[in-house]
Amino acid sequence: MEKFNTLNSQAVLLPFEDVDTDQIIPARFLKSVSREGFGENLFRDWRYLEDGSPNPEFVLNQEGNKGEILVAGRNFGCGSSREH
Repeated sequence: MEKFNTLNSQAVLLPFEDVDTDQIIPARFLKSVSREGFGENLFRDWRYLEDGSPNPEFVLNQEGNKGEILVAGRNFGCGSSREH
């Protein structure tokens, strides 16, 4: 990640509380020793349907919600540590 001073972007609301680390990036996608490539699995179980197609009801898949700032509810990131 490059250093930056200012981020100008739309904020996207993730309207859930108590989002744990397995919901953010499911453990089955953490087998890599690299710190790259996690974005495609961010909120994987919410973003995609069982057939692998995008879930049109998930906020980050909706048109107009392509911001770089996530506004999350209380207790975001709870659960087990995800040091990598």
